[in-house]
Amino acid sequence: MKIIDTHCDVLYKMQLAKRKRNKILDFNTSVALEANLQRLKKGGIYIQFFALFLPPNVPDDAKWEWALEQIDLFKTEIVQKHPEIKRLRRWSDAANLKEGEIGAVLSLEGAEAIGKDLDKLYKLHQEGVLSVGLTWNKANACADGAAEEIHGGLTDFGREVVRFNNEHRILTDVSHLSDTSFWDVLEEAAYVFASHSNARSICDHPRNLFDLQISALLEKGGHIHVTFYPPFINQTYEVEKTTIHHLIEHVKHICDLGGKEQIGFGSDFDGIDLYIEELCNASYYPNLINELYHHFSREEVENFCHRNFLRFMKRMEGEEHETGHRAHSIDRS
Repeated sequence: MKIIDTHCDVLYKMQLAKRKRNKILDFNTSVALEANLQRLKKGGIYIQFFALFLPPNVPDDAKWEWALEQIDLFKTEIVQKHPEIKRLRRWSDAANLKEGEIGAVLSLEGAEAIGKDLDKLYKLHQEGVLSVGLTWNKANACADGAAEEIHGGLTDFGREVVRFNNEHRILTDVSHLSDTSFWDVLEEAAYVFASHSNARSICDHPRNLFDLQISALLEKGGHIHVTFYPPFINQTYEVEKTTIHHLIEHVKHICDLGGKEQIGFGSDFDGIDLYIEELCNASYYPNLINELYHHFSREEVENFCHRNFLRFMKRMEGEEHETGHRAHSIDRS
C-alpha cells in the first residue's frame, strides 16, 4: 500500500545530532530516526513531508540560519545520497515518481524563521517548500498558536503570508493554530489542510480540531491528516493504553463528518516521544493498514493512504477549485 505522510521531524532530529554531538545521522539506517529510509520503504511510504522546525529556544536572530541548515541537510544527507528519494518542488512532480522511488516534500512548521520578511518566504518557496504552518504552539508575527493567544488571531502580516501561499499554490497548514487563528485562516486561504491533527470531540487537546472546525475545513475543500502522538489520540493520556484502535476511532469520526475523501495521515515521527506500541516508527504502517481493513473497504483505505491527497495535489497544481483565491465568509457558530 502506498502511503503519503504529511509530517515528520527527521530534519530537526538530524540537525540536533549535528549541532550537539557533531554527528551526522545516517538517513538510510540510523535507528535514531523513526522515519529513516529503510523504515519508509518497509512502511510503504510513497511521499513523505519533511518539516523545517525551529524550536522556541532558538534565538530569533538565529532561526533563519537554522532553517537553511535543515534545508542543506535535506539536500546533502537525504536527497543527494539516496537516488530513490526524489525531491518534489511542485505538486505535479509526483506524477513523475517511478516504482521504488519516494517523493520528498519540504514543509515549514511555524513561520518564525521568516520573521516579518516575505522575501524569506519566497526563498523557501524557491527551495521547494510546498506547505506552510504559520505557527508552532506559540504566537509569532503571523498568528496565535495553539498554546498562546496574544494577537486575537491572524495578524496583518499573517494575512500577507496566506495570500502569498494562495498565489504560489502553497498549502496553509492549520495544525498548530489557535482556534481564532484557524477561523481567520479558513477565510483567507485557498489551499488549506491540517497536516497532523485529530478530533477534539474524541480527545480534548488544544492541538486537535473541534467538529465544527473539521466540518468547515472539509466544506472549504481542505484535508485533515490524523497523527500518531498518544496524547492527541487517547483521552486518558496514558500511553500504555493507547492503541491503533483508539486512532481508528478518530478516522471513523472524521469520516462520519464527511471526510472520507479528505482524510490522510501525518505521523509526526521523529517529533514525538510517546508512541502507539504497534505504530512506533514508519515501518509499522502495515499494522495500521491491516486494522483499517476491518472497518473500511479496500478502496476507502487506499483513499486514506494516498489517493485522497493525490487528488488534492492535482487540484492545487491544475484547475482552479470553486473558491479560487477569493476569501469567503466562514460560519463559526
